[in-house]
Amino acid sequence: MTALTVNEVFGPTIQGEGPSAGHRAGFVRLGRCNLECSFCDSKFSWEWSQFDPAVELHERSTADVLAQLDAMDVDLIVITGGEPLLQQRALGTLVEACHRRGWRTEVETNGTIAPALPVTQWNVSPKLANAGMTHERRHRPDALRAFEATGRAVFKFVVTDPAELDEVQAIVEECRLTDIWIMPEGTDASVITAGMARLAGDVISRGWHLTPRLQILIWGDRRGV
Repeated sequence: MTALTVNEVFGPTIQGEGPSAGHRAGFVRLGRCNLECSFCDSKFSWEWSQFDPAVELHERSTADVLAQLDAMDVDLIVITGGEPLLQQRALGTLVEACHRRGWRTEVETNGTIAPALPVTQWNVSPKLANAGMTHERRHRPDALRAFEATGRAVFKFVVTDPAELDEVQAIVEECRLTDIWIMPEGTDASVITAGMARLAGDVISRGWHLTPRLQILIWGDRRGV
């Protein structure tokens, strides 16, 4: 039986970001990541200088994860991390089982590993300079173009200041990306709402979309909701 390195499975809750925001969903958070974003709000899934992998990571069978998802009675499964595509081969079994149940599947990814799964939607979040890493490490144009070529990808950029929208524009043009979503960075409701207010005008004028972080607006910076 296929095993996955899982951080947590939780729900029913809602998808908080992007085009499916507000949709009732179950979440599977996988462990480990190939990047180290300074503002990451799920460092407990990969940052072992602060967290204990023996506590945070669990080897679980696909059948075990599915049994927990079945009990949620949802029709959308969001697979997140960490970076889920580090386990892309093992994920195939889970995704196929979700589809047999008639569930939509969305995978949240940083866009550095090319896709090879038949998911319903890729939620790709390319990292900007504000993530605190070198351009070479965080920016993989060929992978981004591969996501765009699936016809099932949306691109969600985390922005801390309107000036960063020019950096987004450069990536969009270089990789010919479509369906662009801008999300303010923050783990506090007041920060998110203020960020949306600062960004809204420029985002609209560029023909893009603006997304909140509903989970932060509702529950704050809490795990497992």
